[in-house]
Amino acid sequence: MRGDDGREPTDPTVGIDFGGTTIKGALVDTGTGQLASDWVHVDTPRPSSPDLVVEAIGHVVSRVATSTAAIGVAVPGIVRRGVLCSAANIDRGWIGVDVATLLRRELDRPVDVLNDADAAGLAEVRFGAARAGVAGDSASGLVLVTTLGTGIGSALISGGTVVPNSELGHLEVDGRIAEAWAATSVREREDLSYPEWAARLTRYFQHLERLFSPDLFVVGGAVSQSWDLFGHLIDIATPTVPAVLGNRAGIVGAALAAATQPVGRQR
Repeated sequence: MRGDDGREPTDPTVGIDFGGTTIKGALVDTGTGQLASDWVHVDTPRPSSPDLVVEAIGHVVSRVATSTAAIGVAVPGIVRRGVLCSAANIDRGWIGVDVATLLRRELDRPVDVLNDADAAGLAEVRFGAARAGVAGDSASGLVLVTTLGTGIGSALISGGTVVPNSELGHLEVDGRIAEAWAATSVREREDLSYPEWAARLTRYFQHLERLFSPDLFVVGGAVSQSWDLFGHLIDIATPTVPAVLGNRAGIVGAALAAATQPVGRQR
């Protein structure tokens, strides 16, 4: 995948994944998708206010990269031109904040910002389960990447292109907000067995099937590493596979977003 200016993303770039529970980051070789440093993670501050989170991101960046590497940051909310427009699982003080400008000012380097699930989808398209040649003909159609964690994130990928800010974890299913009923955090909080949780995921994915008729579902988040325990229990018609990049997909996708910025685009 080339950037909008035709450049291949190859220079090591920092990817930061800001989530409701942890903030993690690493230097990424965006030509291969491999981490070029050990990843560093810290707990997301409580409260997760902009000043405390920016300080935590700065701490992670200082431990993984030089002062010149560009940074991509995946954030849990709708992002429009660098501005965070929702905050489902973080402090609501983020709403309306120009995250890209704030981080550029505080970190003194180029920064690009995107939705966290879109970052995961971008990584899976480039290097993972939604990559042409891995997913077969399904990769050229409509792919839905879901990230199961504190909430449920989603990336809608049509013909290899990520359509931003789908936020399908906020859909109502059987009178409930999907992520408040079926996220990994809910399984842990309610001590659900894998069959009980898979029944909820089945209802969620059935709803997505009716709305979008996708060619492929890719299930990501840290829990994808436990796919063998629950994946076969999700009873839907659409082919469904675990994400290849697992819990590092947000880091890799964020770095890709920063690396593929066209020359001259404001950061």
